[in-house]
Amino acid sequence: MLRDQINGLARRVPVWAVWLIGLMPGVWTFYLGLTGGLGAEPIKALERELGEVALQLLILGLCITPLRRHVGVNLIRFRRAVGLLTFSYVAWHLLVWLVLDVQILAQIWADIVKRPYVTIGFAAFLLMIPLALTSNDWSVRRLGPRWRALHRLTYGVAVLGAVHFLWLSKGFQIEPLVYLAVILGLLALRWRPIGQSRRV
Repeated sequence: MLRDQINGLARRVPVWAVWLIGLMPGVWTFYLGLTGGLGAEPIKALERELGEVALQLLILGLCITPLRRHVGVNLIRFRRAVGLLTFSYVAWHLLVWLVLDVQILAQIWADIVKRPYVTIGFAAFLLMIPLALTSNDWSVRRLGPRWRALHRLTYGVAVLGAVHFLWLSKGFQIEPLVYLAVILGLLALRWRPIGQSRRV
C-alpha cells in the first residue's frame, strides 16, 4: 500500500534532512536579498517571504497529527524539527523587522502597541518561545502530561499567525484567506467530542 511505502520511507529519512530542506528557503531568500533579487523594497520582501515560509511550516506541523489519525501516515518523528524550523523563521521575520526595517526602539514599541497586526504577530512570537524551549526530550519527561497541554498553544499561534498575515495584507487578497481557512480546517480535524482523548 502507498501508506506503508510512505511510512517506510519516513522511517529511513534522517531528521537532519528535514532541517536541511527546511532551511533552504531561508538561505535562498537571504541570498536574493543580498544580491538585489527581491525587487525595489528588499527588506519588505524579505520580511514577507520569511513570514510566509513560517506560516507554511506551521501548517505542515498541524498536518502531522491529522495525517496519522485519519490517513495512517506517521510523520511524528519530524514534528519537533518542523516546529523548531517554524520558530526559526518567525524569529528571522521579527529580526528583519526590528533590525533592518524599523530600527528605532521607541518606534518598535509604538508599533507593537498601536498597530493591531504587529500586536498579534508579536503575541504569536511570545507564545512560541515556551514551545521552542520545551521541544526537547528532557522537557517532555519533566513536564509529563503538562507538556501536551502547553503545546496546545500551537493552535493559538497558528490562528494569530494567519490573522497577522490577513491584517498585514493591503486590500482584499485571496492568499491570506486561504491560509486562514486551511489552518481553521486543520484545527477542526483535531476536534473530538468531550470525553475522547486529544493529542497535540
